[in-house]
Amino acid sequence: MKIAVACNGSKIWPHFGHCENFNIYDAENGVITSEENVPNPGHRPGFLPNFLADRGVEVIIAGGMGGGAVDIFNERNVEVVVGAEGDARTNVEAYLRGELKSTGSVCHEHEMEHHHHE
Repeated sequence: MKIAVACNGSKIWPHFGHCENFNIYDAENGVITSEENVPNPGHRPGFLPNFLADRGVEVIIAGGMGGGAVDIFNERNVEVVVGAEGDARTNVEAYLRGELKSTGSVCHEHEMEHHHHE
């Protein structure tokens, strides 16, 4: 299983699209087997969810996320966990234990740029 965390270094960043990097963890049988730090390739509407899904990410953990990104992750069958804070690895370990739950905190500051048709 591949889990990505939107970070600034090793700390979870409050806004998914504006994070500095993604820490991507591989996990097997509930244990982290490897960790990769991938710089954020740039915030453009609709780009990052596909960028991560194309890398095989199955779960994204972030502080908050716009509705447009959530929709794309859902379409790509990537589980979205928002409302997380603190150390990335600690949160991934909690997720693997079934202890990290999404608060459903979606950022609305960018809603308009993603939803011109609504």
